[in-house]
Amino acid sequence: MRSAPAILARGPWAPDQVQARWSDEPYAPPPNRAAAADAAIAGLRERGSPSHDGLAARLVGVEETDGRLVLDLQPVRWALRLVEGDASCSVASMCLTRDSEGRWLAGRRAPWLSSWAGRWALGAGGAVDVGENPVHTLTRELREEWSVTPERLRVDVLLRLPHDLVMFVGTAWLPPGAEVEPDHEHDAYAWWPADVADWPQEAHEDLRAIPRLLGETEARPR
Repeated sequence: MRSAPAILARGPWAPDQVQARWSDEPYAPPPNRAAAADAAIAGLRERGSPSHDGLAARLVGVEETDGRLVLDLQPVRWALRLVEGDASCSVASMCLTRDSEGRWLAGRRAPWLSSWAGRWALGAGGAVDVGENPVHTLTRELREEWSVTPERLRVDVLLRLPHDLVMFVGTAWLPPGAEVEPDHEHDAYAWWPADVADWPQEAHEDLRAIPRLLGETEARPR
């Protein structure tokens, strides 16, 4: 049986209720994990996927104080998130995106990408840059991937996946009439119905679990 994500903190929070405290000290991984990251980058290069590496965010600690969410972060090598079984608590932001009718934006990821290649994903997402508040990552990734700005934004939950990738999840609502324009990382997109039970077949269980986890909707048996 597959392990369920661990909820580190549950909102909702307004964007201004989330604080990021950055350490100047980068994370130093054990040699075996550094070597595994090197091998992962080499594997990307061999299959023609972008093989860039750099620094991103790692979660060191989390506090909930007076209705605020405080994240302690430090720089970490981006490629460590690719290590099988141990992503070193690297942080990724996921911006679930809904239109004025409540529909969910879904995009099929291009086959050359480093993760979820050829699979459908919800909204926008990506690594948190060094010095960045993950709230800003949500809107930045939405703008970069879909060329839109939300009318409203909510921070929902902080999760740790079984392989120690930390997910900072928020929901963005677009204004009426907003039109999305996918970037080169997507080769198809669709607006899925507000009710998860009405989603198409390509919406695999990992995706259907996200709205249920947030308590947004209940999926009826199909």
